[in-house]
Amino acid sequence: MSDRLRAVFERRKPAFIPYAMAGDPDLATAEAIVAALGRAGADIVELGIPYGDPLADGPTIAAAAQRALAQGVTMRDVLSLAKRAHDAGAPPIVLFTYFNPVDRYGIDAFARDAAQAGAAGVIVPDVPLEEIDMLWGALEKHDLAMPLLVAPTTPRERAARIAERATGFVYVVSRLGVTGAGESPDVEPLRAQLGMLRTVTDKPLAIGFGISRPEHVRAVAPLCDGIIVGSALIDAYAGTAGKDAAARVARLAGELVAAARH
Repeated sequence: MSDRLRAVFERRKPAFIPYAMAGDPDLATAEAIVAALGRAGADIVELGIPYGDPLADGPTIAAAAQRALAQGVTMRDVLSLAKRAHDAGAPPIVLFTYFNPVDRYGIDAFARDAAQAGAAGVIVPDVPLEEIDMLWGALEKHDLAMPLLVAPTTPRERAARIAERATGFVYVVSRLGVTGAGESPDVEPLRAQLGMLRTVTDKPLAIGFGISRPEHVRAVAPLCDGIIVGSALIDAYAGTAGKDAAARVARLAGELVAAARH
């Protein structure tokens, strides 16, 4: 895995991994949000690259992507934002994208430019395990981690193969469906899922999908190595921009960090 991600999980468990959409509600605000997340205690930041046909994103993140795209935000804009954030001392950034934008940009060029922007890894959820070799190899060449997703319904044998190829961490999907703020995570199935994964890998396990409130974080923190929160943070700044948006995100992130450290 990227040395920067390894250092995070060696230092902090569970790591707090918030998600921000690049370009929502605008590029300047998104940059301020990434900085605010770092100040609030984020250990890793997932930075979404806006895409119009997402597979795993629920309505909140999909709408954020559409707002960014409506302003003409491009892949190069996102990489420039990542570079500025990295240079300003942000936590390690893991880009979240889909295969089509990467393919159009050029797989090798994307891996090179993501590394030059200071990214620590890339998540591409719509590339099946059987088809990851080209992208995995390009990212590995530039020392970029490639976390892979394991769903609640993934059989043990396949989960083991996914975990074997994942680098950085294994992204554990906590529920069926798409991303979005949830009412309450179902801890017992999660406990069983994580227990199974512990038997096939010693890589960090980070939980995402549906984690949105401090009580959710407290419920899952003893089970995992990382906690991923996205939609709730986007909802927190709805209708605002600039310093106000960053302050709202920082307030919720601080509460989630405190719960993770509890």
